Amino acid sequence: RNYRDDFDMVGVIANKCGSNYHGQLVRDALPDDLPLWAALKRDESIELPERHLGLVQPSEQKEDWIEPRLESGADLLEEAGILPFVDTLKPVQFMSQQIPAVCPDALLGKTIAIARDDAFSFTYTANITLLQDMGAKICYFSPIRDDSIPMEATAVWLPGGYPELHAKALSENTSMISSLKQFHEDGKPILAECGGFLYCMDTLVDLDGNSFHMAGLIQGTGTMKVKGG
Repeated sequence: RNYRDDFDMVGVIANKCGSNYHGQLVRDALPDDLPLWAALKRDESIELPERHLGLVQPSEQKEDWIEPRLESGADLLEEAGILPFVDTLKPVQFMSQQIPAVCPDALLGKTIAIARDDAFSFTYTANITLLQDMGAKICYFSPIRDDSIPMEATAVWLPGGYPELHAKALSENTSMISSLKQFHEDGKPILAECGGFLYCMDTLVDLDGNSFHMAGLIQGTGTMKVKGG
């Protein structure tokens, strides 16, 4: 609140407090006009599993993994006495936005093949919907399991993901790599971002230091590092 004046800070929630005394230290450090609403204790039952660069994806979890965490989180909030404060909050007001009109035939006749499997999955539905609203057809393929890019594709999108966790399978699928190289040599557009960009490089080194050949569309080596590396 020292740097922005477009919102009201009404309270603080301290997370992962090691003890009641820890919460008291936070409370004492706050200015008089900024109360500590709750000091939430450390609790593994509400933690979401994580890895480098983000969370473990829901598709990798057991079917019923989230509900117990939500229940535990709700119990923790109630125990901390935060609910009466929540009831005092004003509804969030959103400003209306002017969304530019979409040209419905800008991508008419184009088919965009999007990589989608355990290695590449960081896409937003809104982006895909926009491409469709602009006239593009969408199809999907797996750089891990499929032999080639779909024949009807006029462009390829390699989104982010965790290729370093599946580098061996990606490297061993030489048929897919050959297909991607030919697609590139034919001058067709390829959008590669984050993990997809790593897949396009010559080599990918995983967190264990193992080196794997990738598609080789871009010279260089992508090397995964632990935090602080």
